[in-house]
Amino acid sequence: MALNIQDVTKFYGSNKVLDQVNLTMQKGEFIALLGPSGSGKTTLLRIIAGLQFADGGLLSFDGEDITGTEARLRRFGMVFQSYALFEHMTVAENVAFGLKMRPRATRPARAEIGSRVQALLEMGEIGQLADRYPSQLSGGQRQRVALARALAIEPRLLLLDEPFSALDTKVRKGLRGALRDLQKRVGIGAILVTHDQEEAFEIADRIAIMADGRIEQFDKPENILKAPATPFVAEFLEGLGAWQNAGAGI
Repeated sequence: MALNIQDVTKFYGSNKVLDQVNLTMQKGEFIALLGPSGSGKTTLLRIIAGLQFADGGLLSFDGEDITGTEARLRRFGMVFQSYALFEHMTVAENVAFGLKMRPRATRPARAEIGSRVQALLEMGEIGQLADRYPSQLSGGQRQRVALARALAIEPRLLLLDEPFSALDTKVRKGLRGALRDLQKRVGIGAILVTHDQEEAFEIADRIAIMADGRIEQFDKPENILKAPATPFVAEFLEGLGAWQNAGAGI
C-alpha cells in the first residue's frame, strides 16, 4: 500500500477533531475525503501533508514512517482552493518554481525544466498560456496552473484541498475530468478533500465519508450508494438523488 493511517487522533485544545482515524490507500488510487464542515477532513489532509502533526497514531508511506516528518521532506504535492500562485511570475515560471528551488545536486538542467514545464502545460491544456501572468487568467485556468505546478516536482502523492469550490458549476465539472485524466496519466495517488457529493462520487476510486472526526464509511462509490454503513451516511446522501438513480452506472 502507498499510505497507511493508523489510529490518528488530533485535538484543538480540549476539542477532539480526529478520533482514531484509520485509512489505507493503494498506489495510484484516487481517494475523496467527503463530509460536512467540521467533520475533520481538512485536518486529516493537513496531517497527511505534514502541515500539522497528529497527537496520536501513526502514518506511513511506502513502508516509511512519516508521522513526524516535515512537510518539505515528504515530497507530496499540494493544491489549494486559493491557487497560491506567484502574481509576479508567468505561468511557466510558476510551474517551474519548485524545480528551480531544489538543491543544486538534485536540480534538473534548465533545458529539462523547460521541457517538463511545457509538457505539463500541454497535458493541462494550457500550453498557450505559458507567458501570461496569473492576473490575466480565469479561475479555471489558474487552478490548472496550480495543478501543473504541484505535479512538476514529481510528487509521491497529490493532495487537493477543495480546489474547485471557488469556481462556478460549469468550470468545476470541466476541471474534474481534467484532474482525473492528469492523475491517471502521471500515475500517482491523489487525495481530494471536498464537501461536494457529486464531485466525490464522480471522480474517486474510493470515498471516506467523515463526521465528527471519524470515518463513517470508506468504500467504492457504488458500494456506498447501495449499502450506507451508518444512519449518518444514509442521511448525508439523501440529496444525491440523481446519483442514486444512476448508481449502477458509476
